[in-house]
Amino acid sequence: MAQRKPRKTKNAPARPLLGQRAVNVAREALLELDQGEVGEHIGVNGLSNNAATHRFEASVPGYPGWEWNAVVACATGSDYITVSEVALVPAPTGEALKAPDWVPYSERLRPGDLGPGDLMEPAPDDERLTADSFAADAIVFPGRETAQYLTKTGLDAAKDRWRRGDYGPNSAHASQAALQCKTCAFFIPAGEPLGYNFGVCANEYSADGRIVSAVYGCGAHSETKVDSEELDAGGELFDDEKPLY
Repeated sequence: MAQRKPRKTKNAPARPLLGQRAVNVAREALLELDQGEVGEHIGVNGLSNNAATHRFEASVPGYPGWEWNAVVACATGSDYITVSEVALVPAPTGEALKAPDWVPYSERLRPGDLGPGDLMEPAPDDERLTADSFAADAIVFPGRETAQYLTKTGLDAAKDRWRRGDYGPNSAHASQAALQCKTCAFFIPAGEPLGYNFGVCANEYSADGRIVSAVYGCGAHSETKVDSEELDAGGELFDDEKPLY
């Protein structure tokens, strides 16, 4: 007569590799790496009698769609948990390994990307330029002809960047300055078409050669005065180098 295997009862001990203690051990091992935030526990992979891989959410710059994995092990009949391996791996969804949506090169360029020898042709529909010098929004300089002309749209965009930039009224220097460029001898007003709200700084110790807002300011204003504290001559002088014997 065949013997039946004993059935597992509800009171049978839980497998150590699946309990909260195993999760805590895995998390601690990942935290010791100090390579990024270890998020919520999201499951277990590769489960066997003596090993399991615990998965955690990862928030690591440059690695979207990746997750933390920690492989833990436990000998048969023991509840002592050890860590075999830790790693940052692509999530099973496969999103991390998919190529990003194609973005044309012209749309990926950012200010400062152009280097010596690089060429960048204006887009055919660049609204900053027009070939018609008689266009209503063309910026034309008497006695100066070019194949294309700056438009008012292009000029306004530039002025907006300069206002919001490092030499605009809300920059760190301007917020700490007591005096503004419009009253500084080093400020050369630009005039039209920029208008007198912009000019060039002629102070080599400040924004030398750059377009600055008239309400920009710095500590090198031509009218800057520095208070000097004079030494109090009324105190008794003594020689602290004089021998004491």
